[in-house]
Amino acid sequence: MTGPVTGPGTGPETGPETGLGARPGPPRLVATDLDGTLLDAEGRVSTRTREVLEELDRRDVPVVFVTGRPVRWMASLWDAVGGHGLAICSNGALVYDVARGAVRSSRRVSPEVAVEVGRVLRAAVPGTTFALERLDGFAREGDFMPRLPPGDDVPVGPLAEIADDGVVKVLARHEELEPEDFWRRVEEAVGSLVTTTWSSTGALVEMSALGVTKASTLEQLCRELGVLREDVAAFGDMPNDVAMLQWAGRSWAMDAAHPSVKAAALHVAPPHDLDGVAQVLTELFDL
Repeated sequence: MTGPVTGPGTGPETGPETGLGARPGPPRLVATDLDGTLLDAEGRVSTRTREVLEELDRRDVPVVFVTGRPVRWMASLWDAVGGHGLAICSNGALVYDVARGAVRSSRRVSPEVAVEVGRVLRAAVPGTTFALERLDGFAREGDFMPRLPPGDDVPVGPLAEIADDGVVKVLARHEELEPEDFWRRVEEAVGSLVTTTWSSTGALVEMSALGVTKASTLEQLCRELGVLREDVAAFGDMPNDVAMLQWAGRSWAMDAAHPSVKAAALHVAPPHDLDGVAQVLTELFDL
C-alpha cells in the first residue's frame, strides 16, 4: 500500500469498512467506474489492477464495470471484466453480456422525448447542440462538436431525423458555458423529462431515460444476481457516480474525485494512477 484508505475528512479509519481493523466479510460484488477510477491516466487497466481483478474472478466475485462509456468504447477492456462477463454502460442504459457479445437489457429514451428535450433546451439554453448514443452507434447534429472528424458510419442530421427507437443516451453540448453551470441549466429545463448528469471536463451533459442511473441499473442487476446492497463495494470519481455510491453498502470516492462524489462516498481511495481501486480491494479481500 502507498497510503491508508481514508474516510472523507476523517484521516485514516480503523473501522469495519477499510480492512485496517475488524470488519464484516468481504463484498460479494464490486462495482467500479472506469475513467478516473479503475483506469490509469492512459485509460488502461494497469498490471497490478489486472492481477487483482483476476484473483477476484478466481474467487467468483463479480467485478462489474459501471461506466458512462458506450459499448463501442469498451472493446479494449473486455478481457479485464472476468468470467462473469457483465458491464453496465452508458450511465445505466445498457447491461452488456461480454461472453455473448450482446446487450442483455436496455432502458431507452423514446425518440419523442429526445426530440422534445432538444426543443426545450434550444429555447432555454441557446447554443446547445445534440448527439445521440444509440444501440447501433453514435449519431449527431452537424453542429455538435464540429471539430469531430466525419465518420462514414456516423449519421449526421437534425435531431428529429437521427432519433430512433434505439436511443440510450442524449448528449447536449455547449461551447461557451462552464460544465457545472451548463448542467444546472439543463437540469432545470428538462429534469422532468430525462435523468441528467455530467462527467466531462467540457460542457457536455448526458441524459438518460427518466429514472435511469448507474445506481438504478446496478440495483436491478444485483437483484437478479441475488446480491444485497450491503454486500456491494462501489468506486467512482464524477457526479454520474454519486447515486451509485450512495446506494452501495460500501463506497469509495477516488482521491481526485469531484467534491460532490467525496461527499456521497463513505471513504476516499488513493489516486487512480496509483492503482487506488486495487489497493482498496487488496485490503478488503486480504489479497
